Amino acid sequence: MAVLELTEENFEQTILSNDFVVLDFWAPWCGPCRGFAPVFEAASEKYPDIVFAKVNTEEERGLAGHFQIRSIPTLIIFREKVIIYAQPGALAAGAFEDLIARAREVDMAKVHAEIAKENEGKA
Repeated sequence: MAVLELTEENFEQTILSNDFVVLDFWAPWCGPCRGFAPVFEAASEKYPDIVFAKVNTEEERGLAGHFQIRSIPTLIIFREKVIIYAQPGALAAGAFEDLIARAREVDMAKVHAEIAKENEGKA
């Protein structure tokens, strides 16, 4: 699957209509971002059931601000519309594969139950 370019116009729809989304916040001038790009691209080909998307922080300052991106590259993983991982730093291919495997193993029923319990206390 090709890597999507996310903008403020298509961001929400992408997150809402896919159960597993891996985001790479990057910028064209960023050396580590350029170094990580082939790893990200290769993973997008290896895992066609996952949506891989990039957010250019230079062009999408609103999204970068919303997610408080302070360092790039920053990876954010959404599962079932919930952020389960958000961390700056480029990863080697093996570490990225391990991260994807761990993200797959997250018990989302438990995550959703914890969120519901937290929200009960706020109502």
